[in-house]
Amino acid sequence: MRDTFIETTTALLAEDPRTALVLADISAAAFVPAARRHPDRVLNVGIREQLMVGVAGGLALTGLRPIVHSYAPFLVERAYEQLKLDLDHQGVGAVLVSVGASYDRASAGRTHLSPADVSLIDTLHGWTVHVPGHPAEVPALLRTAVGGDGSAYLRLSALRNDEPRGGDGALVVVRDAGPGAPLLVAVGPVLDAAVAAVTDLPVTVAYTNRPRPFDVTGLRALAGDAVILVEPYLAGTSARVVSAALADRPHRLLARGVGREELRRYGTADDHTRWHGLDAAGLRRSVVTFLRPAPVG
Repeated sequence: MRDTFIETTTALLAEDPRTALVLADISAAAFVPAARRHPDRVLNVGIREQLMVGVAGGLALTGLRPIVHSYAPFLVERAYEQLKLDLDHQGVGAVLVSVGASYDRASAGRTHLSPADVSLIDTLHGWTVHVPGHPAEVPALLRTAVGGDGSAYLRLSALRNDEPRGGDGALVVVRDAGPGAPLLVAVGPVLDAAVAAVTDLPVTVAYTNRPRPFDVTGLRALAGDAVILVEPYLAGTSARVVSAALADRPHRLLARGVGREELRRYGTADDHTRWHGLDAAGLRRSVVTFLRPAPVG
C-alpha cells in the first residue's frame, strides 16, 4: 500500500498544481524525484510532526491541497492538537496518509503502534476515513480524497486481503446468508479473516473501506437483530455509529478489534493479530460464542 501511495502521489503532484506534500522524514527518500521536480510543493520539515501539520494548515489557507504523511502514531497521536487547531479550527482541509496501522511495526515497540488513531480522528468534525483492504484500492481512494475539499484520513497497512474490492464506501455484500441472518461488517484488511471465520455459519458478511462516514443506509437495510463489527483498529470504534443507526430496533452488537489492554510485548504483526483475536480462529471463537443461544430457565 505504501508503494502504491508513493506512485499515486507522485502522479498527482505532476497532474495537479494545487497538490502539495508535507513530510516529516518518513518516506522522504522515495519522494526525492518529486521534490526535485516540485520543490515548492514537496516539503520535508524533518522529525517535527506538529510542524508538519501546521505547515499543511498554512498551505491549505493559500488554496493548496496538502497531503500529509507519516507513521500513524506520529501523524495522528503526536500531532493531534495541530489537527484540531491548524486544520479544523481554521476551517481548512488536508489529506492525512498514514502507514504502520495498528501494529505493522510491532518490532519497533509501543512508539510505533497506533490502534487508537481512527478513534481520535472521530473526535474531529466531518472527516472522511478510508481504510483500504488491498493496495489496488489505494489509488482511487487517494484521488477521491485529494479531489475533495474537506479533511480525510487514509490509513495504509501491511495487512491486506487477497483481492481488492471497489466501491464508494457503501457496504458491499460479500457473503449473503439470507434475510434476517446475523450481519458481520468487516472494515478494510480484516475481511479475509472474517469470511474465513464464518465460512460454515449462517452469517451475512459486508465490506467497507470507508468507515467514516459510515454507510448507515446500507447497515439498516442489511442488519437483523445481531450485528458483528470487525475493525482493524481499537475495538468498538464504530460501535456508537452502529448503535445510533439501529436505535429504533432491538439488536445485539459484538464489536471486535484491537483490545485496550497494554500487551507489553513486541512480536510480529501476525502475533498481534492472533493475540487480539483478529485472526480467523479468534474471530470464529468470538462469533460462535456471541451467536450461541442463551440458556433457558
